[in-house]
Amino acid sequence: MGPLIVYENITQNTNLFFAFLIGIGFGFVLEASGFSSSRKLAGQFYGYDTTVIKVFFTAAITAGIGLLIFGLFGWIDLDLIYINPYYKWSTIVGGMIMGAGFILGGFCPGTSFTGVAIGKIDAMIFVGGLLLGILIFTEGYPIFEGLYMAAYKGTPRVSSMMGISDGLFLLGLVIVAFGMFYVAEWAEKKFPLKEGSK
Repeated sequence: MGPLIVYENITQNTNLFFAFLIGIGFGFVLEASGFSSSRKLAGQFYGYDTTVIKVFFTAAITAGIGLLIFGLFGWIDLDLIYINPYYKWSTIVGGMIMGAGFILGGFCPGTSFTGVAIGKIDAMIFVGGLLLGILIFTEGYPIFEGLYMAAYKGTPRVSSMMGISDGLFLLGLVIVAFGMFYVAEWAEKKFPLKEGSK
């Protein structure tokens, strides 16, 4: 949630309240889209269901265009939006671990809690594994600290790393998204889910 600056009386607590409402809405949309189903989520890796790719690319370009427009009109201060610090090796290793967990469990952290909210047992087991992983990392932090803190790159935007404007990067992202939509449709036709395997 970005820091809204339309009115002076929008405080930090008001921003957090908006974030809370958006979070509830996000969870509702995840469930309504079927993202509490591990089969649907795993389908993106096997090609038979690419809903996740379509929804998240749509969300990315919608949010990007919205933020750019809000920034141009002065409704939001883009410089105040928090960007996660970039540590090269922990990002790579963490991405590999999360990707493996996503493929094996059929959930990402957000969708697993959506599954828990509607009583899915596999999601509860996944969240249990997630909490165990957090515990192992927390208790073993002195062991992992060297890797975790290695190759700090600051908090760069992809556009600045590429040496282009935010608008040009967003245009490129929209083009890539439409390309991915085409590939996703092709994959679903190429690798259909066999009857009786749902």
